Amino acid sequence: MKALFLTLRQVKYENRVFWRNPVAGFFVFVFPLMFLVIFNLLFGTRDMETYGGVISTSNFYVPAILVLSVVTACYTNIAMGVTFSRDEGSLKRVRGTPLPASALLMGKVVHSVLISILLVIIVTAAGILFYDVDAPTNTSPAFILSLVLAAATFCALGLAITSVIPNADAAPAVVQASVLPLMFISDVFIPLRDAPSWLTTFADVFPIRHFATTMHTAFNPFESGQGFEMASLGVMALWLVAGMTVAVRFFRWEPRR
Repeated sequence: MKALFLTLRQVKYENRVFWRNPVAGFFVFVFPLMFLVIFNLLFGTRDMETYGGVISTSNFYVPAILVLSVVTACYTNIAMGVTFSRDEGSLKRVRGTPLPASALLMGKVVHSVLISILLVIIVTAAGILFYDVDAPTNTSPAFILSLVLAAATFCALGLAITSVIPNADAAPAVVQASVLPLMFISDVFIPLRDAPSWLTTFADVFPIRHFATTMHTAFNPFESGQGFEMASLGVMALWLVAGMTVAVRFFRWEPRR
């Protein structure tokens, strides 16, 4: 019970720090919405033949931007935030206090998940109100399960990647290099209808591609089933286990000297 109370207090602290930093709020909230508007302005008049029929461009980019939002909130936010705290010595100092290490890390994870939930609500609402995209009502169980699993997976991977980031100066480059190229080959920024087979096979190794698949299925107007993409969920679960394993084994509380 005490650990839970301390974790909730840490979540409250992380939330206060986040909202007091306008730059962090801009990148986490404005960037996904900006991409949603830009892609719809550029390609909004075109239709796409996919998912068993013809869909609007908005029907592709709303779930795609949801993927970007969750990855940004859970992976990028955690990886960079933890790295900066480590280099500032904050992690080391906190370990000398009565606050358990698990409460500190869980506070950061829970806060990132809450931010991702808020982003999902905002982007979905924007798609419904401004781009005539139907809410994923028939596939809502699969939609929610995919979001929960993806949030956990990318939080774990965000903690894991900090073990290879040498310092705070290198954090933006390492984090973006590990995620941005995958966005282009994972049905997020552009649809991969005519991509080479080797490229899609390569993309299928990584969780972003599978997260995008689950989101596109959830918003697919031609989906007649419940929308569960079991293969994609399985791959994300494997990455969750891998991320947790690396984070537990190699996570560092002190900066490299």
